[in-house]
Amino acid sequence: MSKRRYVARGVPGGYRIWDNRGRRWWGDLYERCPDLLLVELNGAADSEKITAPLKQYRARKR
Repeated sequence: MSKRRYVARGVPGGYRIWDNRGRRWWGDLYERCPDLLLVELNGAADSEKITAPLKQYRARKR
């Protein structure tokens, strides 16, 4: 099995997504683990399927 590029890491206040290839944080701080988003980022990376979970997580944040 290949190494995953994007991984959720716990940080104070929630979770952030770490990009192993770029060696930097990706996206915002999430209160809950963004499992659906990670599956899509590590899979086909279809932009439409990525934006839907992003909008859901941002709506929960408000």
